[in-house]
Amino acid sequence: MAKNIFVVGLDAFNGAKLARVECEEPLTIHELLAYDEVKGVDVIDFNGLYQTACERLRAFEGSIDGIVGWWDFPTTSLVPMLCQTFGVPGPPLEAVLKCEHKYWSRLVQHEVVPDYIPKSCVVDPFVEDPLSQINIDYPFWIKPVKGFASQLGFRIGGPEDFEVAISTIREEIGRIGDPFNELLQTVERPQEIRNVGGHFCIVEEIIGGRQCTLEGYAFEGNMEIYGFVDSIRLPNRSSFARYQYPSKLPKRIQRWMVAIAKRLMSHIGYDNGTFNVEFFYDTARKKLWLLEVNPRLSQSHADMFEKVHGVPHFQIMVDIALGKEPRWIGREGPANCAAKFFLRRFSDARVTAVPSEAEIERAAEQYPGTEIDVRISPGMLLSQMHDQDAYSYEIADIFMGASNQQELLANFRAVRKGLKFRFARPKKRVADQPKMQVAGSD
Repeated sequence: MAKNIFVVGLDAFNGAKLARVECEEPLTIHELLAYDEVKGVDVIDFNGLYQTACERLRAFEGSIDGIVGWWDFPTTSLVPMLCQTFGVPGPPLEAVLKCEHKYWSRLVQHEVVPDYIPKSCVVDPFVEDPLSQINIDYPFWIKPVKGFASQLGFRIGGPEDFEVAISTIREEIGRIGDPFNELLQTVERPQEIRNVGGHFCIVEEIIGGRQCTLEGYAFEGNMEIYGFVDSIRLPNRSSFARYQYPSKLPKRIQRWMVAIAKRLMSHIGYDNGTFNVEFFYDTARKKLWLLEVNPRLSQSHADMFEKVHGVPHFQIMVDIALGKEPRWIGREGPANCAAKFFLRRFSDARVTAVPSEAEIERAAEQYPGTEIDVRISPGMLLSQMHDQDAYSYEIADIFMGASNQQELLANFRAVRKGLKFRFARPKKRVADQPKMQVAGSD
């Protein structure tokens, strides 16, 4: 009998990856909630999305064998709620929230791995003098307790930076904060978290170094880390230039990260789901920092795993969703290393032209395996895009593999040169300003 897998936020690009996983039985993929229902929308109705998903599942006449998703909130919280409601494998919602809620997550991390956590404090951006709540010296980062893709995350070098950031946060935090509050009302929270809702921010001391993300999973009490991905940032220290797999960090540092990640995720009680844990390794101080935990796999990494291992790590997600021990070891792909490159623009503009299908096909012919995901279209105003970081607009992603890093970077530069984007100044001068700039580095 075919197995029915339901996807929250199914999109064409990742759906094609999902279709290539291997399953003992035929696998039928269903769109439970469309991409446009959970991503890029002006208003997120969390309770409404949950009810809509429940209605669609109850109306389905076949078996409900698994429910999955790869996007951040609201997907990360909808999936465990739906799994529990319909009796299929999924992580506990409380464990998910101990990852999702950045302040709650830091408190839990302090309980078990305190030596790897930066100084932090919680801030209500709507009080008259939010700066008075902060006991951390400049420079520091401020970001919502629930956010993703670095949106509304600002590096603060002084009072002027803080005023600009608070103004923007007050205006925009409700888009994620409101539906996150809907979710928080459904769970019992410890006293320290009870009054820290989705409209609050967390302030943290600056940490840095070589950033690496561990991809892992937990299944019936067994926890495994199966991949290490380097995250290379642009000089602004916020926007990503590329993700690259496998990591070039020394194996001893990777083992160090694995020990911390397993200790934390076991303490949280995370099970029957995928996750990733982000670290910084400060090479000068020989210091390891835990940046954050995500209760999902990273869809950004799927193509890289496929190029190196021959199958996307969606394989692990599907196996767990069907209640099976994940099968992963021993796969071999066509590339020794792979990357996801981000093409960005740093000031607002109206899009007048994007690369043609012929340009994209030419790149794939010259460099087999290359995939290009253009994220903008003619007529679009960049400032109207959702889910962007505070310093740039992501206009396209380029996925490539190669035999080594030198070849990978050279091939990317050649492909980038052949892609033609065109922009025009927006009519409204106020929108023609660059995004907030990062104060000096350290």
